Amino acid sequence: MKHDHEEGGYKKGSITLGGAVAMGTGVMIGAGIFALTGQTAELAGPLFPFAFIVGAAITGFSAYSYVKMSNAWPSSGGIAMILQKCYGPGAIAAGAALLMALSMVIAESLVARTFATYVLRPFDIEGGPLVPILSVALILFAFLVNIAGNRSVGLFSLVMAAIKIGGIALFGIAALWSSGFQFASGAEAGSDFSATGFVASVAFAILAFKGFTTITNSGAEITSPHRNVGRAISISIALCVVVYLLVAFGVGSSLTIDQIIAARDYSLAEAAEPALGQTGFLLTVLLAAVATASGVLASVFAVSRMLAMLTDMKMIPHSHFGMSGTIQRHTLVYTVVIASTLAVFFDLGRIASLGAFFYLVMDMVIHWGVYRARRQEIGASGSVLLAALAFDAVVLAAFTSMKLQSDPAIVAYAAIAIGAVFAFERYYLSRWTAQQIEHQH
Repeated sequence: MKHDHEEGGYKKGSITLGGAVAMGTGVMIGAGIFALTGQTAELAGPLFPFAFIVGAAITGFSAYSYVKMSNAWPSSGGIAMILQKCYGPGAIAAGAALLMALSMVIAESLVARTFATYVLRPFDIEGGPLVPILSVALILFAFLVNIAGNRSVGLFSLVMAAIKIGGIALFGIAALWSSGFQFASGAEAGSDFSATGFVASVAFAILAFKGFTTITNSGAEITSPHRNVGRAISISIALCVVVYLLVAFGVGSSLTIDQIIAARDYSLAEAAEPALGQTGFLLTVLLAAVATASGVLASVFAVSRMLAMLTDMKMIPHSHFGMSGTIQRHTLVYTVVIASTLAVFFDLGRIASLGAFFYLVMDMVIHWGVYRARRQEIGASGSVLLAALAFDAVVLAAFTSMKLQSDPAIVAYAAIAIGAVFAFERYYLSRWTAQQIEHQH
């Protein structure tokens, strides 16, 4: 009998191309569409569907670095491996990898809060203590499913991905159909929405696509990875573009921009009611619950894997706190604790903003590293790498300037957290190398 636990729980060739696509779209569609449609519209105004197109284009440039590196060295280390190959096993690689892991944890609490917001809609409950309570309950449920083992996660995410993509696409088509293909949001004069706002909104759109990185993190387990990692990433992004555009136009066809902003945490459910009646509204709520729950499941799995890899690569310290079992089980516990804390203390907009800051900084570190250290070796085009870096920088600058006006505190939190991550890694790794050297003498 073969166990799932070959080489630390990773099994070569255990994920098919379809499974990898399901995993990528599962993470993307959970977060992106339910939580971020409203947040994007708030910044971009009537042009918000186009923010998703621009976000997808930039993600395409971004994915180039990951695809090229994964094709050369497919590994379960994914992003941590890419960073180590570019920067060596120092504080920069470890800090950026930890930022990635944290941005995934942030995404998890974002999706958990979105789940709670949608589930409470039929009862007309907005805010209040039930939102964090339900969010934490969902995160704990995801933890239990993940402990049950790898196979259940794979099958579950395939089924869920199919339900989600089909259901959400149907929602978009039905909403557009019932409006006679009129775009209500587009009819408004968007005088108070700026170009900076549009560019800043792309930060949320990019966040809606960042799920493709979970495919990178499972590199070694995907069948014929040298070919399929890149394929899985491209297919996932393409599928998501279609689904997001259907939804963006669907929401925009039944709600004005002001209505979308007012209902930004649950804009899909709000758009379903005028378009599809009470039944449509309830079905959308159900769909949101399914999509967000499966999104949390997939991301809890992905993050605990990433943290376990970082621990194995000696990039982060590990304490058992008296727990038994494997390292991945402990990292599952950490993940759940951090995500639950965020879900309790931050609202959706702030969690999304924090995630955008972390992710864009990490992404820029990767592009620069690949450009500087590995470009020739993997045959990557320098101009594509620099373009990806420049796009990220422009979006980050616009996003920061918008947030400094509307919510300066979150910019401060993000800056402090990012600084703390790198400072901590610098301290931890310099100490770790010193101990190693002592042992050798």
